[in-house]
Amino acid sequence: MEINKAELSAATAASAASSKSDSNTVPELRGAEILVKSLQAENVKFIWGYPGGAVLHIYDALYKQDTMQHVLVRHEQAAVHAADGYARATGDVGVALVTSGPGATNAVTGIATAYMDSIPMVIITGQVPTHAIGLDAFQECDTVGITRPIVKHNFLVKDARDLAETMKKAFHIARSGRPGPVVVDIPKDVSFNKVPYHGYPETIEMRAYNPVRKGHSGQIRKALMLLLKAKRPYIYTGGGVLLSNASAELRTLADMLGFPCTNTLMGLGAIAASDPKFLGMLGMHGTFEANNAMQSADVVLAVGARFDDRVIGNPKHFAQVERKIIHIDIDPSSISKRVKVDIPIVGDVKEVLLEMIAMIKEGSLKPDTTALGEWWSTIETWRKRECLKYDHGKGDVIKPQYVVETLWNMTKDEETYITSDVGQHQMWAAQYYKFDEPRRWINSGGLGTMGVGIPYAMGIKLAKPDKDVYCVTGEGSVQMCIQELSTCLQYNTPIKIVALNNRYLGMVRQWQEFDYEGRYSHSYMDALPNFVKLAEAYGHVGMLIESPKDVEPALREAKKLKDRTVFMDFRTDPTENVFPMVQAGKGINEMLLGSEDL
Repeated sequence: MEINKAELSAATAASAASSKSDSNTVPELRGAEILVKSLQAENVKFIWGYPGGAVLHIYDALYKQDTMQHVLVRHEQAAVHAADGYARATGDVGVALVTSGPGATNAVTGIATAYMDSIPMVIITGQVPTHAIGLDAFQECDTVGITRPIVKHNFLVKDARDLAETMKKAFHIARSGRPGPVVVDIPKDVSFNKVPYHGYPETIEMRAYNPVRKGHSGQIRKALMLLLKAKRPYIYTGGGVLLSNASAELRTLADMLGFPCTNTLMGLGAIAASDPKFLGMLGMHGTFEANNAMQSADVVLAVGARFDDRVIGNPKHFAQVERKIIHIDIDPSSISKRVKVDIPIVGDVKEVLLEMIAMIKEGSLKPDTTALGEWWSTIETWRKRECLKYDHGKGDVIKPQYVVETLWNMTKDEETYITSDVGQHQMWAAQYYKFDEPRRWINSGGLGTMGVGIPYAMGIKLAKPDKDVYCVTGEGSVQMCIQELSTCLQYNTPIKIVALNNRYLGMVRQWQEFDYEGRYSHSYMDALPNFVKLAEAYGHVGMLIESPKDVEPALREAKKLKDRTVFMDFRTDPTENVFPMVQAGKGINEMLLGSEDL
């Protein structure tokens, strides 16, 4: 039966009316507006960024909202670092926004820094319009290709209709499993196009991505049996404990077992530094007792750590000693990567530790107290070496260790955050500031990025406006992102900068002294600015401290200036070296304890 013209026109009219009513129920939004709604749905409070042509529609959408604060940095690298510092201190996902081309490439260092330390971040990058991709357009680069090796995952959004779901996936990937940075690349036309907005997804399912949280109970039981039979047990923990917020569980386990503990550089604060069971940091600049215990232990419980090259030294030397290794990590690819593991446990550190604690409570087995007593007496003989003692000098020159010690004594009873850059000052901060709580020590451990100190401090100060944030830095590192002093003024983030100024690239100079017969090739800082005047030019307070007797008064004065950023230029001993030290290629217990060992 044929449809007549009247019926056809009636059907067309009904269809048009239906689509009209659909469009009335489903609002149409620009891609940029969907992005903003996605960020709001993820409860994002701060975004650090820098505008440019490819992200102007996004910036226009940000202008029209008032739930998120955008922080205008002075360099894209600092945007990612500041978001990274925020994420480290709070545990939330840090968000940064940069434009295409040089904006994205400037962000690469920050992305790689977060990737190496497993920090949850979402970095939104602008891109040239979809029709121009691959045509060498102005400010075009292959952001997805460039960032692929340094992200947990990345996305190129080709259709605004996919934007909400992509953002949901990005945040889910960034914060779950082993955390990490996720890049979302958004072409300019995608941020401009209007599409129906069906709301932000409440849940997301990703077939190919399903990290294991719960550890295998049989493996946990095996591990526990091995631990309780151990004669020389050792608990070795890393940044994974902090990322999993498992410090309380770790401390409970350590108290129940009474075993010695150590933290990596990234794990400081997981075990309280004031706990007698804590042997200090281990590794290249770790303590004598922590390193010797690691080499001599018969059972090592590794929790959220990855046997990094700076931690165990030469793997062949490490493998010379017969020991059993239990490794708990959420990332299966980290297990047995550098050393052979006897009992692997894949799962979230917190979940695994909770199950281990429950098993101890239920079971009747207890550690071998006699063997443990002997092990502790061996450790105490190592402790007596007092490897962190240093020569205070004649009172005519400031020792960098003394500055950090004084800072710790002054702030130890308050919630204080310490950021650092990379170099000698970083190691002195890690050695002499005793961290009793997690997420208080913020530094670049894996990539070792200079310039992170000020942006980290800036990001933390926004998150914790009532807490003191100190950036322990060197005159080399601080100049890599010193322009962010301008951002500190604009957004009223009064941080305190403790610059240990020895007029050298200190760690480079130290290696050149030890390994290159004192040929100080390009490690001397010949044309340093007047940091006091520079700080003042940026609208802050500058202090020059040249005498040991002025160290404490200067720090106290800076602390009193609650609403001002203070730059303290401490002129420290240029000849001072970081000890203990394990030289490249040496075993973890083949340590230099001072210049007399050279």
